[in-house]
Amino acid sequence: MTDPQRPDPDPQRPDPDPQRPEPVEGPPTEPTPADDHDDTGLDLARSISRQVRGVSGPSRRRRPRRRPTDPQSSGARPDGRDPQLLGAAMEALFERQGWTTTVNLHLLLGRWPSLVGEVNAEHSWPERYADQVLTVRADSTAWATSLRTMAPQLVARLNEALGQGTVTRITVLGPDVPSWKHGRRSIRGARGPRDTYG
Repeated sequence: MTDPQRPDPDPQRPDPDPQRPEPVEGPPTEPTPADDHDDTGLDLARSISRQVRGVSGPSRRRRPRRRPTDPQSSGARPDGRDPQLLGAAMEALFERQGWTTTVNLHLLLGRWPSLVGEVNAEHSWPERYADQVLTVRADSTAWATSLRTMAPQLVARLNEALGQGTVTRITVLGPDVPSWKHGRRSIRGARGPRDTYG
């Protein structure tokens, strides 16, 4: 059927089928052969998306813009900002903080039996290290006397392992004993309980 208000441009052409819908105007789409049919419908979705955006042909992905280089990031050559092994990082930290000698000394004193012998190590232990002086505590005065006789050799072995001047002296202390010079009943100048011995 023809519209009476609109003249037919081609009088020889027959009227279109009334059951057939009119085509949608827009850019022509290329028919795809049945062999290239995509069951998921991704091709159809992409072609619809291109038509909506007004782009014809395959879409191009834009490369992401590179961010400006962070001044803290490492470059092509190795430097201090690169990842490092834990041992190397710890050594660098100890050197910066000045802890190398103290840490090495404590590691060496952890092997106390190899320094003074098994028997002496059972009755003595290193107590502290300050101002190049190592303080050792013994559990009796006899063992303290024994360690005092070997103190010069021990100083030489420690300095050989840690560097000259690391340990200048070893102070050997006997067991902790109660002091009689303190308390409410103490007398100035008295010798404690020994004062009554005669």
